[in-house]
Amino acid sequence: MQSIRRIIALVIKEFLALLKDKKSRTTIIVPPLVQLIIFGYAATFDLNHVKFAVYNEDNGWASRQLLHQFAGSKSFDLVASLHDSKRVSEVIDNREALLVLHIEELCTEHLLSNEPCAVQVLVDGRNSNTAMLALNYVREIITTFNMNWLKDHAGLKPPAVLTMRAWFNPNLESRWFFVPGIVALLAMVVTLVVTSLSVAREREAGTFDQLLVTPFTPLGILLGKAIPGLIIGLGEGMLIVFLAINWFKVPFQGSMWVLFMGLTVYIMAVIGAGLMISSMCSTQQQGLMGAFLFLVPAVILSGFATPIANMPKLVQYITYLDPMRYFLIIVRRSFLEGVSAVYLWDQIWPMLAMALVTLTSAAWFFRHKLY
Repeated sequence: MQSIRRIIALVIKEFLALLKDKKSRTTIIVPPLVQLIIFGYAATFDLNHVKFAVYNEDNGWASRQLLHQFAGSKSFDLVASLHDSKRVSEVIDNREALLVLHIEELCTEHLLSNEPCAVQVLVDGRNSNTAMLALNYVREIITTFNMNWLKDHAGLKPPAVLTMRAWFNPNLESRWFFVPGIVALLAMVVTLVVTSLSVAREREAGTFDQLLVTPFTPLGILLGKAIPGLIIGLGEGMLIVFLAINWFKVPFQGSMWVLFMGLTVYIMAVIGAGLMISSMCSTQQQGLMGAFLFLVPAVILSGFATPIANMPKLVQYITYLDPMRYFLIIVRRSFLEGVSAVYLWDQIWPMLAMALVTLTSAAWFFRHKLY
């Protein structure tokens, strides 16, 4: 009971240190809201290549000629040839392919009869910007095929009629993809800055050595430093979720409890990194520099701005050490797909492991780095 009261007192002291400093209050509140508005309205992504699957019910020479143009394009990579309509949804749900090209039965026969052939494109709309770019590439290839067919066969009607359907994001609203990702970005920024300055502030003021000779255990100090960051990070993250749903009108399909659980684990992993950085620094300036040295690579490697699949293989392996990589999947799937915790466990347990390692390391540095 006595130890709990000590931890509560240390938590109160941390909050007072933050809230009494005008610069700290401004850092916690203003920049995240400004970044939310900027990213929500102005951010865009580019597409490098497209993984696609084919469900060809025709298998005639005309459909093979059309598919040959896709296979010969540098913008597309064929990853699967499907023979069952049930596999179409599995391929998109599991992110094996960004889009599925479905060619109807008797396509070649229709073309030879001067009738249009229906070509359907089923696209993963979770990344709306990527989906729109991919559809533009598809239109270009279909248009080229139509022009060549009309030229060679003197047809009177366009041979291939393209119909498109986007899953998870029917209107391909880019905001539906960007804004949920900002939850992960800003929650990391605020939490990392708060925790990375925590121990460094004590060292700079000369009070950390005094803290070590108090009855506090390393675990007590760790909890006292981590709890304020956890509260601030969760509050910041849930505020952005609220604004995403009510201000930016991004539909939320999943469970708020599942998202909250994922956010909690994510914040704990970030807190561990922040406290470990802070415990190795002697001044707040060093802590702030250390935070940004961690933050920039973490954002780049997370897949927030650059698709992980487009990175070199070695870099892709490094991304497994980035907690933001996992939480981006959790928050985006919670918003657009509404998946349950069972399907997100593969993203949660790596963050739990990271939190355990970084928090343990921070506790060790508390005792072993006095200067």
